[in-house]
Amino acid sequence: MKLGFIGTGQISKAVILGILKSKIKYSKIYISKRSLKISKLLSKKSKKIVIYDDNQKILNASDWIFLALTPTVGNKIIKDLDFKKTHLIISFISTTKMRDLKRLVKVKAKIVRAIPLPPISLKKGPVPIFPPNKKVKDFFNKIGNTIEISNENLSLNFWTTSSMMAPFYEILKQLSSWLVQKGIKKKDAQNYITSLFLALAEDAYKKSNDLKKLVNDSQTPKGLNEQSLKELKKMGFYNSLHKTSEVILKRLNKK
Repeated sequence: MKLGFIGTGQISKAVILGILKSKIKYSKIYISKRSLKISKLLSKKSKKIVIYDDNQKILNASDWIFLALTPTVGNKIIKDLDFKKTHLIISFISTTKMRDLKRLVKVKAKIVRAIPLPPISLKKGPVPIFPPNKKVKDFFNKIGNTIEISNENLSLNFWTTSSMMAPFYEILKQLSSWLVQKGIKKKDAQNYITSLFLALAEDAYKKSNDLKKLVNDSQTPKGLNEQSLKELKKMGFYNSLHKTSEVILKRLNKK
């Protein structure tokens, strides 16, 4: 199997690093020259990774095509590429829906939308895909956890929650900065906060069948966690998550 990546940004980098650590069988990975820094870094990881400066060459050489472009760039370049009916196309483009992808691709190739995130480089994290596809499901299960969705409108909800990645990292940064302001060394502060949230996330994942109970069990009457939760609720922190999600979903539905 020969894999081709159109667009070599952070998501392509993460997916390819995950592939290199996995048992996925492939003979070559073709990547575009854009972004050159990432392309060079990846090509040094394996002799099976080849850089092409022409996107059409990538298509001609590949069986699977991964579209890892911004919506603006994707709309500009995909329509000028000659896809084959035999291509399996996996799109990482956030706001370009299936009907528009089919219009841009032009040929009746199989197209799947997928939502991998940076932890895929560690072979971790969920990967929602639409529509269900056994080959794509098996592929992403080797570097993450595939979630098949049969309705594109429902899949937009997963795209919405994937937008919480940067806000999550901002929470880590803010708490680390607060510790630094209190006199803790930056390295120690960041190690503590990231390992704390990693442990909490792993615990939540194992107990994800009842998150409400997890919230209740993490508090003691008049304890610190109870007070923090009340303060954040009073400031509307959690309601703002719902409101932000609705704004993002509205943007996705407009496309």
